[in-house]
Amino acid sequence: MSPSSKKLKILFVASEAAPFAKVGGLGQIMFSLPKALREIGHDARVMIPKYGSIDIARNDLHLELEGLQLENEEKDPHGMLVCNVLRYEDENKNITAYFLENMEYYEKRANVYGYNDDPIRWVLLSKGVLEFIRNSEWKPDVIVSCDWQAGFLPNLIHAQYKDDPTLRGITTVFSIHNLRYQGMFDPQFVNEMDFDAGQKDIPPIPDETIMKLNGMRRGIMYADVINTVSSTYAKEILTKEFGEFLEDLLNERKARLFGILNGIDTESLNPEKDPDLAVKYSAKSIDSRQSNKVVLQKQFGIKEDKDVFVAGIVSRMDDQKGFDLLIQMLNQFMDNVNLQLVVLGEGKPEYRIFFEKVKEQYPDRVGVHFSFDSRLPRLIFGGADIVLVPSKFEPCGLVQLEAMRYGAIPVVRKVGGLADSVQDFNAETGEGTGFVFEKYDPFSLTMAMVRAHEIFKQKSTWAKIIKNAMNQDFSWKRSAADYVKLFEMAVRFHTEKP
Repeated sequence: MSPSSKKLKILFVASEAAPFAKVGGLGQIMFSLPKALREIGHDARVMIPKYGSIDIARNDLHLELEGLQLENEEKDPHGMLVCNVLRYEDENKNITAYFLENMEYYEKRANVYGYNDDPIRWVLLSKGVLEFIRNSEWKPDVIVSCDWQAGFLPNLIHAQYKDDPTLRGITTVFSIHNLRYQGMFDPQFVNEMDFDAGQKDIPPIPDETIMKLNGMRRGIMYADVINTVSSTYAKEILTKEFGEFLEDLLNERKARLFGILNGIDTESLNPEKDPDLAVKYSAKSIDSRQSNKVVLQKQFGIKEDKDVFVAGIVSRMDDQKGFDLLIQMLNQFMDNVNLQLVVLGEGKPEYRIFFEKVKEQYPDRVGVHFSFDSRLPRLIFGGADIVLVPSKFEPCGLVQLEAMRYGAIPVVRKVGGLADSVQDFNAETGEGTGFVFEKYDPFSLTMAMVRAHEIFKQKSTWAKIIKNAMNQDFSWKRSAADYVKLFEMAVRFHTEKP
């Protein structure tokens, strides 16, 4: 893939970005993707709110712009909507990040999400970004708005700012990381009066009708191009099963809808150099990987045995991730197969209770850890034989990519990014990187795990699968090149607008 002739200026707008504020996968993407784009010559930057938890001195933030007035004095007599913009740049200029500072909506809040007025906070972010660009020397060619929290931005450019000479030339891309999350409501239960068709202008802050706006719908409606995080998920969301009540709108705009698989940071996720692994290894030295299994067993308090079949789960515990399937099949599987299981995750109490009971039932074979520890995922990927990802739907999924990097073989459902990244193992050809099942039911998951266990007994075949998995290229460099093509296409679409 040849690099672009024109170097683009790209601004990502999101609710979180590592290392400053990271709650989920989006935060990591907002660190890795701009960095990868800069490495191939593009000027990619990111902008998020300046939350109270982000320390100015520790992060070496500097004032970039002071006193941005987001509403006129009549609408904002007490100056609650006056914002500053802070800037971070690392020594090597690999990262440039901006932070929208506002006392009322960000500085007084330690957390990223979870406030009753969240939609107002996100409209503030979109307006703040646009006012910053209007007053800044640096002007992006492309703005990438991420998920419903930044979905108001393409709408504002299209409506309130449509005649602005600075903003009307900027291309907008709306990036969907999970279609299910659309605002402060469940789209399944929205009544007719509260339904947001996306046609009315966004009201001034802090008008309470903002609470009923669907940021996801508006991002899809008004962006020049829509992308999501795998090509299969881009096709799935056109259907009623995966469309989350937006499938009709997405079908209207499907000529502008694309999917690009996320990457992973192959520098920090590297079993040859990972400081948290007891024994380093590569695809050429997988025999030494077994020593990490014993360390993993010790960490989770289960019987130390380097020859036993170990399954790992690294996941948010909710229905999307297939935990209802695990509840239905796990006890019977444990009774019939010599399996150890290590579980790392947070989420619904009923799933936590279930795994606590399973641990009581099989104390030497099941280990659980319910709070986040940055070391533990890599210990699991470096020591487990398989990693279970039986998702109901999965826009991209990072766990299976990270697991394969470390030689833990994914057992996945053929859905979304899992379908795009894991190739079902074929015993005849020796090709494949995991074990894939199609139907969302406990029997299909059981059969995939049985297959994995049977092939695990064939040591040379299992070694072949590990090498296949570890030799896959899921680097951000690959994804970044695809994003450049997408941005160039979006610029053409924007230029060709009537």
